[in-house]
Amino acid sequence: MFKLVSKFKPTGDQPQAIDKLTKNLKAGVKNQVLLGVTGSGKTFTMAQVFEKVQRPVLVISHNKTLAAQLYQEFKEFFPENAVHYFVSYYDYYQPEAYIPQTDTYIEKDAKINQEIDKLRHAAVQDILSRRDVVVVASVSCIYNIGSPETYQKVSLEVKAGKTIKRKEFISHLTSLQYQRNDIDFAPGTFRVRGDTVEIYLVTGEEILRIEFQGDKIDKISKARASLNPNFKSQTSSSKIYPAQFWVTPQEKLAIALENIRGEFQERLKELTKRKRLLEVQRLTHRTNYDLEMLKETGYCHGIENYSRYLEFRNPGEPPFTLLDYFPKDLLIFIDESHMTVPQLHAMYHTDLSRKKVLIEHGFRLPSALDNRPLSFEEFEKKINQAVFVSATPGPYEKLKIKKDPTGCPAGQQKLKLLVEQLVRPTGLLEPSIEVKPIQNQVKDLIEEIKKRVKKHQRTLAITLTKRLAEELADYLREQGIKTHYLHSEIKTLQRPAILKKFREGEYEVLVGINLLREGLDLPEVTLVAILDADKEGFLRNETTLIQTMGRAARHQEGHVVLYADKKTGSMKRAIKEVERRRKIQQDYNKKHQIVPKAIVKEIRNWPFISKEKQIGSEFAIIQDAKLLEKEMTEAAGNLDFERAAEIRDLIKQIKNDKKNIYANNKIG
Repeated sequence: MFKLVSKFKPTGDQPQAIDKLTKNLKAGVKNQVLLGVTGSGKTFTMAQVFEKVQRPVLVISHNKTLAAQLYQEFKEFFPENAVHYFVSYYDYYQPEAYIPQTDTYIEKDAKINQEIDKLRHAAVQDILSRRDVVVVASVSCIYNIGSPETYQKVSLEVKAGKTIKRKEFISHLTSLQYQRNDIDFAPGTFRVRGDTVEIYLVTGEEILRIEFQGDKIDKISKARASLNPNFKSQTSSSKIYPAQFWVTPQEKLAIALENIRGEFQERLKELTKRKRLLEVQRLTHRTNYDLEMLKETGYCHGIENYSRYLEFRNPGEPPFTLLDYFPKDLLIFIDESHMTVPQLHAMYHTDLSRKKVLIEHGFRLPSALDNRPLSFEEFEKKINQAVFVSATPGPYEKLKIKKDPTGCPAGQQKLKLLVEQLVRPTGLLEPSIEVKPIQNQVKDLIEEIKKRVKKHQRTLAITLTKRLAEELADYLREQGIKTHYLHSEIKTLQRPAILKKFREGEYEVLVGINLLREGLDLPEVTLVAILDADKEGFLRNETTLIQTMGRAARHQEGHVVLYADKKTGSMKRAIKEVERRRKIQQDYNKKHQIVPKAIVKEIRNWPFISKEKQIGSEFAIIQDAKLLEKEMTEAAGNLDFERAAEIRDLIKQIKNDKKNIYANNKIG
């Protein structure tokens, strides 16, 4: 059961929003909208609904930073339940592509973030085993990750007393794509020591120890993952899920390979008939190599391009995504829907155009088209019930609650499907707005920033491009202002760390483009400065302006400066809407005698930042080489050779420093 833990109670217009959303969901309403202003507590309202409805939940966010923030908040609200983070596991991703005009083939290049990969597996495994699950995901949740049926079917159930040869057990682990590594023991690997096999589960949370006695499993122990695992906890059974999402049972792999060969031969005939000999050569080289790898290891680089055969899907049939792992009564919340819905729309068509070029020029088989994200129509069919959450709902959401015949079941036409939450419990108003000329905007911005710095307040500065963001950040630093920039090239897991330092005051100004908008919870910000606000377009339209200005609504001194030489239509509409919402809050405050006060929000530690080992700082006080040698020997004994090597280098440095001091003293 979902159990919400919070010292707060619903206030303002949260109770009516919670009541309407819950009533609509229980009445069977398929689509509804929660229109909530910044700071009105939309996340808290969502959490209240989760608890009242008691169903598995998927929250989709349009970027990883907001997903991370939501994940942390829901984790705090539901400490006893399974709250997970599911986003793309690439720190860097260059998709495979071909440019015919210049005959340029770009091979797929990606850097997988192992930490995020572990979180993805942990999310999927909890979805399959329990109902009290909240998964916060990016739009990567509509991409192919393999069949849930196969993922469960190939998983290995181990029980104490089970008869199985150690060699056969190791073969099972290998077929699950676990790799043997007796030296670098990491998630997704196993090591063998005599009659004992230790498996570092792919989720990175636990290590299983399986002890054999002859051809029988004698004992199963488990321990929290650490450098020195403590195997005190024993269990009678455990389930080992695959280390990769694309795993095909051995008995079916041969059939899948034959089906791939069949398409391969047909495609060669077609290309030969069209006298596309270069394409024939390309396809032959690529496909034969992949088939050999699949036959020998069950895996190949780019295995996802053969997913239709490995999953035994029909041509054109939708791929298996995260949504297929959930039960049918899944409840979906689409956060910042005005941004997330267009992203969900765009994924399929972008992928399709790239793949068609690769297929036409012999780099892939036509079946590669079936390794894809869901089309938006396919995604809609998988929706059981959805709540679109935004301060600025887009045209799609408005249309769904207005015209969707399934939106209101028979007898429920009077249900209100647009639920507004415009009152902040803190009494905080929408920010005041000021329009200033573009000339000397940077100079004026510096003066505005300095006013806030004196009060220990923060500023967000919004530019139009990444280059301008970086240059403005550099210039502000030259002026003695502690500044950092934040845009899409900053690694996923570094962004929350930057935001944390910003809140703590290590940075006084954050410069960005599009990431400093929806959902960011920064109570210390009192000034949002939007440079070149009159450059009408995607980054300066009505929705974007309202969302960006909303970042200053977390403080009673919130203020927005729009640098513009003229008021565009988008500016006028945005200013009008902000003023409407400001008046609603003012009336509420007056009626209930509320004095606006700034939000006091705890600055959380982001748990998934990879901390580099800093041996020098760890042993800064210890300058005794012999003590360090003992530490080095212990690290080597634990097979942590990287740590041992770093301590070794520190010992060398200490010895060299002592030699230099002795030499200098002698010369003196």
